[in-house]
Amino acid sequence: MRPIEEIGAALGLGPRDLVPYGPTKAKIRLQVLEARRQSPKGKLVVVSSITPTPAGEGKTTITIGLGQALVRLGRRAVIALREPSIGPIMGVKGGGTGGGRAQVVPVDEINLHFTGDLHAVAAAHNLLAAVLDNHLYHDNVLRIDPRQILWRRVIDMNDRALRHVVVGLGGRTQGVPHEGGFLITAASEVMALLCLAEDLADLKARLRRILVAFTYDGEPVLAEALKVEGAMAALLRDALLPNLVQTLEGTPALVHGGPFANIAHGCNSVLATKMALALGEICVTEAGFGFDLGAEKFFDIKCPAAGLTPDAVVLVASVRALKYHGGVAVRDLDR
Repeated sequence: MRPIEEIGAALGLGPRDLVPYGPTKAKIRLQVLEARRQSPKGKLVVVSSITPTPAGEGKTTITIGLGQALVRLGRRAVIALREPSIGPIMGVKGGGTGGGRAQVVPVDEINLHFTGDLHAVAAAHNLLAAVLDNHLYHDNVLRIDPRQILWRRVIDMNDRALRHVVVGLGGRTQGVPHEGGFLITAASEVMALLCLAEDLADLKARLRRILVAFTYDGEPVLAEALKVEGAMAALLRDALLPNLVQTLEGTPALVHGGPFANIAHGCNSVLATKMALALGEICVTEAGFGFDLGAEKFFDIKCPAAGLTPDAVVLVASVRALKYHGGVAVRDLDR
């Protein structure tokens, strides 16, 4: 791996533009995007795939490989991907950094804690849950109905036993008992909002509008009623900055945000995509899960919200996936 400062320098970034996280990864300050608002933008290429199968389709590998190939052809390409979630990595899905010679590195750091973005999302999400339960305990002046609380907690791990729980047990001093549960961090609404935000002020506005519960009268209760959006945004301040890494061939890659496509919009952050378009001639990005989820939401949610218009679409439909959807067993896909 090349020092991350060299990767940044190839994109025209200086030391003041980067926040290093060790020798091989860094965050890019938002001032970089602001300084290039009026500059020509690159072309946007989105990669998606046929409906996923247990055999894997390779859209991340194709995205990385395509970016590397464009650089070999002399084009200044920048890859934009989502961050992997620890839960699926420890399960049957595995990592989310590509495969073979088409990988983003450092693989182990990206697949595990990376720059701490997912931990920041979990902290902000769970802060809202804690403040909500604290409000119930202290007189509940908003008259929140404990039976109509929508906001769960999150943890970045597949833990079946925590999906549905009861919280607040243990007597009067331990809170108000009510049903709850845990989502995986990538399924957090905070993650989706982080990936759609254009800056810190926009993020705070989006956090303010989160629907958390209903009152006894059926009226909606938003996060702004609990006055917690500022504290949540403070926890997410650094997580808002896109992460810069590289491929095995030294192609710049922005790996930022990780919402699931079957729950949210399944794309990397708007900031990372716009940063890649501002820094390179071509941005190759990925829309998660299948075309019918990630790519559809890319076109219907991310593009209209961010004012983006793709220039090309790459649809991955492997022979193995076609066989599986045709009824061939996983063990026979290579025959």
